[in-house]
Amino acid sequence: MLEEGVRFEGVTKRFGSSTALSNVSFSIKRGAFFTILGPSGCGKTTLLRILAGFERPDSGKIFVEGKDVTSVSSNKRSINTVFQNYSLFPHLDIWENIAFGLRISRKPEREIKREVEKMLELIQMTDHAHKMPEHISGGQKQRVAIARALINRPKVLLLDEPLAALDLKLRQKMLIDLDLIHDEVGITFIFITHDQTEAMAVSDQIAVINRGKIEQIGTPVEVYEAPYNTFVAEFIGDTNFFDGHVIESFGSDYSTLAFYDFPNVVCYNDKKISVGDKAHLSVRPEKIHISLEQPLAAPKRNIMQGIVEDVIYKGDHTYFRVIVGGHKVAVIQQHSRIHLDDKPIGWKENVWISWNADDGFILAKAS
Repeated sequence: MLEEGVRFEGVTKRFGSSTALSNVSFSIKRGAFFTILGPSGCGKTTLLRILAGFERPDSGKIFVEGKDVTSVSSNKRSINTVFQNYSLFPHLDIWENIAFGLRISRKPEREIKREVEKMLELIQMTDHAHKMPEHISGGQKQRVAIARALINRPKVLLLDEPLAALDLKLRQKMLIDLDLIHDEVGITFIFITHDQTEAMAVSDQIAVINRGKIEQIGTPVEVYEAPYNTFVAEFIGDTNFFDGHVIESFGSDYSTLAFYDFPNVVCYNDKKISVGDKAHLSVRPEKIHISLEQPLAAPKRNIMQGIVEDVIYKGDHTYFRVIVGGHKVAVIQQHSRIHLDDKPIGWKENVWISWNADDGFILAKAS
């Protein structure tokens, strides 16, 4: 098992009457690629600034590889930060930008040359070593900023929305580059973002934060496939919500839910909500199958009829909105194979939708 890399213990931070962080406690394994994910103003950047030593918590402690660094100055924590605006020195070429940290540490020239060349190779910038920052692209600047932050071999690298200034295709490429760099250097990466797609692509674990509190920590699969509450389900991806109550339980983990204006639904009930209690159900759109023909009945399969209200073709999938009772149900049909002569599902058509009980989750209400 990997050692503990970073630990937050009861961290609280207020700015005037506003609470940015409220009794936050969690651990990050050493060497992990860990993402703190949440909307603007949720407290994620405050958490990063406290870890970096730029802010002091009102209460609580921060540990880095077992050492309490709560009162340690930022320059002595062995933590470096990469910001979205790169912060490269415009008067220094790429080689000297990367070498800057080693020069400040008064390392021997031979060591500086060796380490800078290794970093240039790692970020695939050897051929650009003597260009000025103004003459390289945004993605290249970001790679240089990462190399400069890594040159002194910190214990933790913080990445504060590092891809926000890049266009979509460049962000996608940089995500791959970040993952490869992390695998190569093996130190703890803590990635701050509001973009769930970025978080899902590179993370070993994700902490979803909202209003200064951690809502859920888990692998990308766990937070997407089994969200703990309504906030996590809605923030990470798209989902359908249904409010009802439990009318029957069977087996050890399944229940039947009844709704005011929707057919009864069988679902997975890991929250162990009792008969008669209110229940909040989530079903992801891509878990729902849509067809013109009625599907065969099967145990623990929900089948119902509706009318298509919207059809949006998006290339790799088609998005449908289907009216069932008093609800508009989002459905995503993935295009693994398309036959152009097949009759497509169109607007105002009668359709059947269905999903397995294991693909619906009863959720806790967000705090």
